[in-house]
Amino acid sequence: MGSKPRAVAVNVAANTNEPGFRGPVYPDGSFAYVPIPESAPTRPEGEFPTEEPLPTYADLDVPFRLPASLSETPIHADPEFPGVHGRERATYGDPFGVKAGPISALEPGDWLLFYATLTLRPADWRGPGGEAVGDEGADDRDGDWLAAEGVAVDDDLAPDWGAYLFAAMRIDRLLPEPTRAAAAEVAPTNAHLKRDPFDARVIVGGDSDASGLLDRVVPLSTPTAGVEANHLVTELSADSGKGPWWRRPLRFEPDATAELVDRMRLG
Repeated sequence: MGSKPRAVAVNVAANTNEPGFRGPVYPDGSFAYVPIPESAPTRPEGEFPTEEPLPTYADLDVPFRLPASLSETPIHADPEFPGVHGRERATYGDPFGVKAGPISALEPGDWLLFYATLTLRPADWRGPGGEAVGDEGADDRDGDWLAAEGVAVDDDLAPDWGAYLFAAMRIDRLLPEPTRAAAAEVAPTNAHLKRDPFDARVIVGGDSDASGLLDRVVPLSTPTAGVEANHLVTELSADSGKGPWWRRPLRFEPDATAELVDRMRLG
């Protein structure tokens, strides 16, 4: 274990492709974490490492209405955090080399951070639709509506959508190129262990006492536009902030990680 922690931040959670909408960020910087749908074949529930059902959108604890058409759709509950959406452990798995590679270079004691693209919404946002995303029951109020109504919005938030750090996991155990059996020992409830075939190229087991959702997002976008990276990306990470930076893993060396930990109010 290194004497000073490093960090990698990866993009996760609902987006305009899956399931068709971004999660909300509210004017005070609070937010809701919405996972993506499960997109891969899964094993029968009796073959999961633990006795639990495959979670669905109906199981999510969110303060707005989700489309009825999604209620029985399984979610890819990854990352998972204790006490969030009914989960009990801190775990993460990833099948893609572009993210698994940087994560695999981390060690116990380092930080795995999670960011998402979130859309600015009123505090009482009703949700993306009644039966389907964007239907006549959708609450389309966003940053433009907030500005027109004169609603106070924290000045570090992007005016429409932006990229925001929203969760952190202190690494306890990490398996590069794991087998199903090894992954089941470290992260038995992780979503990739429910897939058939098992596809994770890295598995992380987090320290449950030092992992979870943030109280408030930490913006990675500028207050001017979601596509513009702020100094946390361009000055603290190894990323240039050019092109679609909000889709890439962001690497942070020890001094930059210390600043991020302070910004996120982590111990």
